[in-house]
Amino acid sequence: MQNTNHSLKQVILSGIRRTLIKMGTATKVELSKKLDISFPTISKFLAQMEQEGEIVLVGLDDSSGGRRAKRYSYNTEYMLGLAIYLEKDGTYYTLYNCKGEVHKEEKWESVLKEDGISLLTNLISSLLNDNSRIKSISIGVPGSVDHGRIFFIPGYEAFKNFHLKEYYEKLFSMPVKVENDMNAAVLGYYYRNGIKKNQSLVYMYSGQNGPGAGFMINGDVVRGSSFFAGEISFIPITDTENFGQALVNQRDRDLRTSANEGRTIDTMSRLIASFVAIINPHTIIFCSDEVNETLLLKIKNNSSKYIPSEHLPNLLISDWKRDYLYGLQSLGIELLMYEV
Repeated sequence: MQNTNHSLKQVILSGIRRTLIKMGTATKVELSKKLDISFPTISKFLAQMEQEGEIVLVGLDDSSGGRRAKRYSYNTEYMLGLAIYLEKDGTYYTLYNCKGEVHKEEKWESVLKEDGISLLTNLISSLLNDNSRIKSISIGVPGSVDHGRIFFIPGYEAFKNFHLKEYYEKLFSMPVKVENDMNAAVLGYYYRNGIKKNQSLVYMYSGQNGPGAGFMINGDVVRGSSFFAGEISFIPITDTENFGQALVNQRDRDLRTSANEGRTIDTMSRLIASFVAIINPHTIIFCSDEVNETLLLKIKNNSSKYIPSEHLPNLLISDWKRDYLYGLQSLGIELLMYEV
Protein backbone atom coordinates (compact mmCIF):
# COMPACT_ATOMS: atom_id res chain seq x y z
CA MET A 1 0.00 0.00 0.00
CA GLN A 2 2.87 2.34 0.84
CA ASN A 3 4.45 1.83 -2.60
CA THR A 4 1.07 2.44 -4.26
CA ASN A 5 0.62 5.72 -2.39
CA HIS A 6 4.17 6.76 -3.30
CA SER A 7 3.59 5.98 -6.99
CA LEU A 8 0.27 7.85 -6.98
CA LYS A 9 1.94 10.86 -5.40
CA GLN A 10 4.64 10.77 -8.08
CA VAL A 11 2.05 10.69 -10.87
CA ILE A 12 0.08 13.62 -9.43
CA LEU A 13 3.19 15.72 -8.78
CA SER A 14 4.51 14.98 -12.25
CA GLY A 15 1.22 16.02 -13.82
CA ILE A 16 1.09 19.30 -11.89
CA ARG A 17 4.72 20.12 -12.66
CA ARG A 18 4.47 19.37 -16.39
CA THR A 19 1.21 21.28 -16.76
CA LEU A 20 2.41 24.38 -14.95
CA ILE A 21 5.70 24.43 -16.86
CA LYS A 22 3.87 24.00 -20.18
CA MET A 23 1.02 26.43 -19.50
CA GLY A 24 3.06 29.01 -17.60
CA THR A 25 0.32 29.63 -15.06
CA ALA A 26 -2.86 27.84 -13.96
CA THR A 27 -5.57 27.91 -11.31
CA LYS A 28 -6.68 24.97 -9.17
CA VAL A 29 -9.79 24.54 -11.32
CA GLU A 30 -7.75 24.53 -14.54
CA LEU A 31 -5.34 21.95 -13.14
CA SER A 32 -8.19 19.81 -11.84
CA LYS A 33 -9.86 19.75 -15.27
CA LYS A 34 -6.64 19.32 -17.23
CA LEU A 35 -5.37 16.42 -15.11
CA ASP A 36 -8.77 14.93 -14.29
CA ILE A 37 -7.94 15.02 -10.59
CA SER A 38 -10.41 16.09 -7.92
CA PHE A 39 -10.34 19.71 -6.78
CA PRO A 40 -9.66 18.78 -3.11
CA THR A 41 -6.68 16.63 -4.13
CA ILE A 42 -5.24 19.38 -6.34
CA SER A 43 -5.74 21.89 -3.52
CA LYS A 44 -3.92 19.65 -1.05
CA PHE A 45 -0.93 19.18 -3.35
CA LEU A 46 -0.70 22.85 -4.31
CA ALA A 47 -0.81 23.93 -0.67
CA GLN A 48 2.15 21.67 0.12
CA MET A 49 4.06 22.74 -2.99
CA GLU A 50 3.48 26.43 -2.23
CA GLN A 51 4.65 25.97 1.35
CA GLU A 52 7.89 24.36 0.11
CA GLY A 53 8.47 27.05 -2.51
CA GLU A 54 7.97 24.75 -5.48
CA ILE A 55 5.12 26.84 -6.87
CA VAL A 56 4.50 30.58 -6.64
CA LEU A 57 1.25 32.52 -6.36
CA VAL A 58 1.33 35.04 -9.21
CA GLY A 59 -2.04 36.74 -8.74
CA LEU A 60 -5.79 36.44 -8.58
CA ASP A 61 -8.14 36.02 -11.54
CA ASP A 62 -11.01 38.46 -12.08
CA SER A 63 -14.08 37.56 -10.08
CA SER A 64 -17.07 36.00 -11.84
CA GLY A 65 -19.28 36.60 -8.86
CA GLY A 66 -17.58 34.43 -6.26
CA ARG A 67 -14.15 34.19 -4.67
CA ARG A 68 -11.30 35.17 -7.01
CA ALA A 69 -9.29 32.16 -8.13
CA LYS A 70 -5.60 32.01 -7.23
CA ARG A 71 -3.22 31.61 -10.16
CA TYR A 72 0.05 29.73 -9.74
CA SER A 73 3.29 29.29 -11.68
CA TYR A 74 6.02 26.71 -11.27
CA ASN A 75 9.35 27.71 -9.72
CA THR A 76 11.69 26.17 -12.30
CA GLU A 77 14.65 26.87 -10.00
CA TYR A 78 13.22 24.72 -7.20
CA MET A 79 15.12 21.65 -8.45
CA LEU A 80 18.20 21.36 -10.64
CA GLY A 81 19.53 18.49 -12.71
CA LEU A 82 23.13 17.46 -13.36
CA ALA A 83 24.02 15.99 -16.76
CA ILE A 84 27.50 14.51 -17.28
CA TYR A 85 29.10 12.71 -20.17
CA LEU A 86 32.39 10.84 -20.17
CA GLU A 87 34.78 11.13 -23.11
CA LYS A 88 38.38 10.27 -23.82
CA ASP A 89 39.39 13.94 -23.99
CA GLY A 90 37.46 15.10 -20.94
CA THR A 91 34.40 14.92 -18.73
CA TYR A 92 31.66 17.42 -19.61
CA TYR A 93 28.72 18.52 -17.51
CA THR A 94 25.81 20.95 -17.40
CA LEU A 95 23.73 22.15 -14.49
CA TYR A 96 20.18 23.06 -15.55
CA ASN A 97 16.75 23.87 -14.13
CA CYS A 98 13.40 22.09 -14.58
CA LYS A 99 12.79 23.96 -17.83
CA GLY A 100 16.12 22.88 -19.29
CA GLU A 101 17.76 26.29 -18.96
CA VAL A 102 21.50 25.81 -18.41
CA HIS A 103 23.03 27.44 -15.34
CA LYS A 104 26.56 26.19 -15.74
CA GLU A 105 28.60 24.23 -18.24
CA GLU A 106 32.13 23.03 -17.70
CA LYS A 107 34.76 20.52 -18.77
CA TRP A 108 36.85 18.46 -16.33
CA GLU A 109 39.73 16.10 -16.92
CA SER A 110 38.75 12.72 -18.32
CA VAL A 111 37.72 10.12 -15.74
CA LEU A 112 37.98 7.25 -18.22
CA LYS A 113 41.02 5.74 -16.54
CA GLU A 114 41.97 3.15 -13.95
CA ASP A 115 40.72 5.11 -10.93
CA GLY A 116 37.88 6.66 -12.93
CA ILE A 117 35.01 5.72 -10.62
CA SER A 118 36.68 7.45 -7.68
CA LEU A 119 37.47 10.53 -9.77
CA LEU A 120 33.92 10.77 -11.06
CA THR A 121 32.51 10.30 -7.57
CA ASN A 122 34.69 13.09 -6.19
CA LEU A 123 33.66 15.45 -8.99
CA ILE A 124 29.94 14.76 -8.50
CA SER A 125 30.29 15.07 -4.71
CA SER A 126 31.89 18.49 -5.04
CA LEU A 127 29.01 19.72 -7.23
CA LEU A 128 26.37 18.33 -4.86
CA ASN A 129 28.09 19.94 -1.89
CA ASP A 130 28.02 23.29 -3.69
CA ASN A 131 24.34 23.07 -4.64
CA SER A 132 21.71 21.28 -2.55
CA ARG A 133 19.04 21.87 -5.21
CA ILE A 134 20.50 19.18 -7.50
CA LYS A 135 17.94 16.37 -7.40
CA SER A 136 18.81 14.16 -10.37
CA ILE A 137 21.93 12.94 -12.19
CA SER A 138 22.11 11.69 -15.78
CA ILE A 139 25.37 10.21 -17.05
CA GLY A 140 26.37 9.38 -20.63
CA VAL A 141 29.05 6.78 -21.37
CA PRO A 142 30.77 5.51 -24.54
CA GLY A 143 29.51 1.97 -24.05
CA SER A 144 26.49 -0.31 -23.87
CA VAL A 145 24.25 0.02 -20.82
CA ASP A 146 21.72 -2.42 -19.35
CA HIS A 147 19.46 -0.58 -16.86
CA GLY A 148 22.39 1.36 -15.43
CA ARG A 149 25.04 -1.36 -15.65
CA ILE A 150 27.81 -0.70 -18.16
CA PHE A 151 28.60 -4.07 -19.76
CA PHE A 152 30.53 -3.13 -22.92
CA ILE A 153 32.98 -0.24 -22.88
CA PRO A 154 36.16 -1.19 -24.79
CA GLY A 155 39.37 0.30 -23.43
CA TYR A 156 37.96 1.35 -20.06
CA GLU A 157 38.02 -1.77 -17.91
CA ALA A 158 37.41 0.13 -14.65
CA PHE A 159 33.86 0.83 -15.83
CA LYS A 160 33.09 -2.58 -17.34
CA ASN A 161 30.30 -4.48 -15.56
CA PHE A 162 29.95 -1.62 -13.08
CA HIS A 163 26.39 -0.77 -12.06
CA LEU A 164 26.82 3.00 -12.07
CA LYS A 165 23.13 3.79 -11.57
CA GLU A 166 22.71 1.56 -8.52
CA TYR A 167 25.99 2.73 -7.00
CA TYR A 168 25.21 6.45 -7.25
CA GLU A 169 21.56 6.15 -6.25
CA LYS A 170 22.65 4.52 -3.00
CA LEU A 171 25.55 6.92 -2.48
CA PHE A 172 23.75 10.19 -3.27
CA SER A 173 20.13 9.24 -2.43
CA MET A 174 18.68 10.62 -5.66
CA PRO A 175 17.51 9.20 -8.99
CA VAL A 176 20.24 8.48 -11.55
CA LYS A 177 20.04 7.63 -15.25
CA VAL A 178 22.98 6.08 -17.12
CA GLU A 179 22.73 6.06 -20.91
CA ASN A 180 24.77 5.13 -23.96
CA ASP A 181 26.24 8.21 -25.66
CA MET A 182 24.55 7.73 -29.04
CA ASN A 183 21.17 6.91 -27.54
CA ALA A 184 21.36 10.18 -25.61
CA ALA A 185 22.48 12.08 -28.74
CA VAL A 186 19.63 10.85 -30.93
CA LEU A 187 17.18 11.64 -28.13
CA GLY A 188 18.66 15.13 -27.81
CA TYR A 189 18.45 15.75 -31.55
CA TYR A 190 14.82 14.60 -31.53
CA TYR A 191 13.80 17.01 -28.76
CA ARG A 192 15.97 19.93 -29.88
CA ASN A 193 14.50 19.90 -33.37
CA GLY A 194 10.90 19.05 -32.54
CA ILE A 195 10.90 15.95 -34.73
CA LYS A 196 7.52 14.35 -35.43
CA LYS A 197 6.93 11.17 -33.48
CA ASN A 198 6.28 9.01 -36.54
CA GLN A 199 9.75 9.61 -37.95
CA SER A 200 12.75 7.31 -37.65
CA LEU A 201 16.28 8.59 -37.09
CA VAL A 202 19.82 7.24 -37.11
CA TYR A 203 22.60 9.26 -35.46
CA MET A 204 26.15 8.28 -36.47
CA TYR A 205 29.41 9.20 -34.82
CA SER A 206 32.89 7.82 -35.36
CA GLY A 207 33.98 9.32 -32.08
CA GLN A 208 37.06 9.08 -29.90
CA ASN A 209 36.22 5.54 -28.81
CA GLY A 210 35.20 3.89 -32.05
CA PRO A 211 32.05 4.26 -34.16
CA GLY A 212 28.55 4.07 -32.75
CA ALA A 213 24.99 4.90 -33.70
CA GLY A 214 21.74 5.80 -32.00
CA PHE A 215 18.42 4.61 -33.45
CA MET A 216 15.01 6.13 -32.87
CA ILE A 217 11.79 4.72 -34.33
CA ASN A 218 8.42 6.43 -33.81
CA GLY A 219 9.84 8.55 -30.99
CA ASP A 220 11.35 5.63 -29.09
CA VAL A 221 15.06 4.92 -28.71
CA VAL A 222 15.86 1.40 -29.90
CA ARG A 223 18.22 -0.35 -27.47
CA GLY A 224 17.79 -3.94 -28.63
CA SER A 225 17.06 -7.20 -26.83
CA SER A 226 20.41 -7.18 -25.02
CA PHE A 227 20.97 -3.38 -25.12
CA PHE A 228 23.65 -3.79 -27.80
CA ALA A 229 21.92 -1.88 -30.60
CA GLY A 230 24.13 0.81 -32.11
CA GLU A 231 27.47 -1.00 -31.87
CA ILE A 232 27.95 -0.54 -35.62
CA SER A 233 31.70 -1.22 -35.54
CA PHE A 234 30.81 -4.94 -35.80
CA ILE A 235 28.84 -4.63 -39.06
CA PRO A 236 30.72 -6.50 -41.84
CA ILE A 237 31.73 -4.16 -44.67
CA THR A 238 34.07 -6.38 -46.71
CA ASP A 239 35.14 -10.03 -46.59
CA THR A 240 37.96 -9.13 -44.19
CA GLU A 241 36.85 -5.98 -42.36
CA ASN A 242 33.97 -4.82 -40.22
CA PHE A 243 32.97 -1.15 -40.13
CA GLY A 244 35.20 -0.30 -37.18
CA GLN A 245 38.26 -1.92 -38.73
CA ALA A 246 37.63 -0.27 -42.09
CA LEU A 247 37.57 3.20 -40.54
CA VAL A 248 40.67 2.61 -38.45
CA ASN A 249 42.52 1.31 -41.49
CA GLN A 250 41.52 4.23 -43.68
CA ARG A 251 41.97 7.37 -41.67
CA ASP A 252 42.03 9.33 -38.48
CA ARG A 253 38.68 10.05 -36.79
CA ASP A 254 38.00 13.17 -38.86
CA LEU A 255 36.24 12.02 -42.04
CA ARG A 256 36.85 15.42 -43.61
CA THR A 257 40.63 14.94 -43.75
CA SER A 258 40.76 11.32 -44.83
CA ALA A 259 43.79 10.43 -46.91
CA ASN A 260 41.65 7.69 -48.49
CA GLU A 261 38.50 9.68 -49.14
CA GLY A 262 37.18 7.35 -51.82
CA ARG A 263 37.35 4.28 -49.60
CA THR A 264 35.92 6.18 -46.65
CA ILE A 265 32.97 7.39 -48.71
CA ASP A 266 32.34 3.86 -49.97
CA THR A 267 32.51 2.45 -46.45
CA MET A 268 29.97 4.99 -45.21
CA SER A 269 27.76 4.35 -48.23
CA ARG A 270 27.66 0.61 -47.57
CA LEU A 271 26.62 1.27 -43.98
CA ILE A 272 23.89 3.67 -45.07
CA ALA A 273 22.61 1.04 -47.51
CA SER A 274 22.37 -1.41 -44.60
CA PHE A 275 20.37 1.08 -42.52
CA VAL A 276 18.01 1.79 -45.42
CA ALA A 277 17.42 -1.89 -46.14
CA ILE A 278 16.72 -2.71 -42.48
CA ILE A 279 14.81 0.26 -41.02
CA ASN A 280 14.45 2.71 -43.95
CA PRO A 281 14.99 5.82 -41.78
CA HIS A 282 13.72 9.30 -42.60
CA THR A 283 17.00 10.92 -41.54
CA ILE A 284 20.61 9.98 -40.81
CA ILE A 285 22.51 12.53 -38.73
CA PHE A 286 26.28 13.02 -38.83
CA CYS A 287 28.52 14.88 -36.38
CA SER A 288 29.65 18.35 -37.50
CA ASP A 289 33.18 17.57 -36.24
CA GLU A 290 33.52 14.75 -38.76
CA VAL A 291 31.76 15.69 -42.00
CA ASN A 292 30.91 18.76 -44.05
CA GLU A 293 28.27 19.39 -46.71
CA THR A 294 30.63 18.54 -49.59
CA LEU A 295 31.54 15.16 -48.13
CA LEU A 296 27.92 14.45 -47.26
CA LEU A 297 26.86 15.02 -50.88
CA LYS A 298 29.56 12.60 -52.07
CA ILE A 299 28.39 9.99 -49.57
CA LYS A 300 24.78 10.40 -50.70
CA ASN A 301 25.66 10.13 -54.38
CA ASN A 302 27.79 7.05 -53.78
CA SER A 303 25.10 5.41 -51.65
CA SER A 304 22.83 5.27 -54.71
CA LYS A 305 25.19 2.58 -56.06
CA TYR A 306 23.82 0.25 -53.39
CA ILE A 307 20.28 1.53 -52.76
CA PRO A 308 17.85 3.18 -55.25
CA SER A 309 18.13 6.93 -54.65
CA GLU A 310 14.39 7.35 -54.02
CA HIS A 311 14.79 5.32 -50.80
CA LEU A 312 17.76 7.27 -49.44
CA PRO A 313 17.08 9.27 -46.27
CA ASN A 314 17.93 12.88 -45.58
CA LEU A 315 21.59 13.16 -44.60
CA LEU A 316 22.08 15.99 -42.11
CA ILE A 317 24.83 17.46 -39.93
CA SER A 318 24.39 18.41 -36.28
CA ASP A 319 26.34 19.44 -33.18
CA TRP A 320 26.93 16.12 -31.44
CA LYS A 321 28.06 17.57 -28.11
CA ARG A 322 25.00 19.84 -27.92
CA ASP A 323 22.63 17.00 -28.86
CA TYR A 324 24.32 14.65 -26.38
CA LEU A 325 24.00 17.01 -23.43
CA TYR A 326 20.45 17.98 -24.41
CA GLY A 327 19.50 14.31 -24.49
CA LEU A 328 20.98 13.76 -21.02
CA GLN A 329 19.17 16.86 -19.76
CA SER A 330 15.88 15.50 -21.13
CA LEU A 331 16.44 12.25 -19.24
CA GLY A 332 17.34 14.18 -16.09
CA ILE A 333 14.25 16.40 -16.31
CA GLU A 334 12.11 13.29 -16.59
CA LEU A 335 13.61 12.13 -13.28
CA LEU A 336 12.93 15.54 -11.70
CA MET A 337 9.27 15.45 -12.72
CA TYR A 338 8.72 12.33 -10.58
CA GLU A 339 10.82 13.49 -7.62
CA VAL A 340 8.93 13.25 -4.33
